[in-house]
Amino acid sequence: MYVKRNIGWGVILRYAWKNLIFFSLYASLIFYAYHFLGWDFIDIPFQPISVIGIAVAFYIGFKNSQSYDRFWEGRKIWGGIVNYSRTWGIQVLSFVRTEDIAYNKKIQAQLIYRHIGWINALRVQLRQPKPWSLKEDRSVERMYEKHGERNPSCNEAFKYVDKREFTDLKKRVNPATHLIKNQAMDIVMLKEKEIIDGFQEDQMQSVLEEFYNLQGKSERIKNTPFPRQYGYFSRVFTWIFILILPFGLIDVFEDDTLMTIDSMKAWYVFLMIPFSVLISWIFITMEKVGDNSEDPFEGRINDVPMTASCRTIEIDLRDMLDEENLPGPVAPKDHVLY
Repeated sequence: MYVKRNIGWGVILRYAWKNLIFFSLYASLIFYAYHFLGWDFIDIPFQPISVIGIAVAFYIGFKNSQSYDRFWEGRKIWGGIVNYSRTWGIQVLSFVRTEDIAYNKKIQAQLIYRHIGWINALRVQLRQPKPWSLKEDRSVERMYEKHGERNPSCNEAFKYVDKREFTDLKKRVNPATHLIKNQAMDIVMLKEKEIIDGFQEDQMQSVLEEFYNLQGKSERIKNTPFPRQYGYFSRVFTWIFILILPFGLIDVFEDDTLMTIDSMKAWYVFLMIPFSVLISWIFITMEKVGDNSEDPFEGRINDVPMTASCRTIEIDLRDMLDEENLPGPVAPKDHVLY
C-alpha cells in the first residue's frame, strides 16, 4: 500500500514512460502525414470520437469501482484477522490455566506461536502469482521482486512451530489450513485433560472456525480472477479510443485555424500532439488503476499490507505473553507498506 500522500513522479514514470513515448511518436507521425505529406483526408470529425470517449470513460469507471471493491474486501478480511487474533490471544491466556505455571506458559506459547505461523503462512500463500496475475513493465517488476515474497509458505512457519511439525508442513498442499487443524487438535487435547471445560472449548473452536472463514474469503478473491470480459475489453476499448483520438484532434484544431493567419496555422495544428498525449495518458492511467486494484494480495504497490498486519499481530500476541525484545512495526519501503 502506497502511504505517501502524493505519488512521486518517479513511480508514475515507471508505469508511464513507454506509453508516453509511444503516444508522442504516434501523434507526431500523424501530424507529419497531415502537414508535410498533405494527407488532408486523415482528419475525421471529433463528434463520434467524443461519444466513444464518453462510453469508454463510463466503462473504465465501472471496472475501477469493482476492482476497488475487491481491494476493500481484502482489507476488511485482514482487519478481521487482526481482531480475531487478539481474541485468540486472550482466550489462550485466560482459558489455559493450571497449577503448573511452567506447563501453562509452554502450552500458551505453543498455541500463540502456531497462530503467528498461520498468519505468515497464509500471507505468503496469497502472495504467490496466478496465471492471470498482472504482468508489468520490467522496471516495475524489479521493484516488486525487491520487496516481494516468493518463498514456500511453510518456510514462514519455521520459527513458530517445532521441527517435527515443520517437517510435516512441508508435505502439505495448504500449510495454513493444516496449522489451524493442529490448533483444533490441541484444543481437543486440552479438553480431554480437563484443562478447559466444554464451554471454553466451544469458544476457542468458534474462533478457529472464524479463522477458516477469513482464510476462505481471502482464497476466494485470490483464486477468482476479475471477470476477463471487463478487464480485457476495457483495455481494448481504451486503446481504440487512443488510436483514433489524434485524427479527431486534427479536425478540432484545423477548424480553429480558420480564425488565424496562415503563418500560424501549422503551429496551431501542431498543438494536437501534446493534447493527444495528455488525453491518452489520462485514459490509460485510469485503465491501469483498475488493473492494479483487482488482485489485492499480490504484494504490489497498491495491495493490502499483509506483512505489516502480520507484524502487528505478532507484536500484540507476544506482548500478551509478556515477552521482551519485541520486533518493531514494519516500516514502508520506498513509501510502500507491504
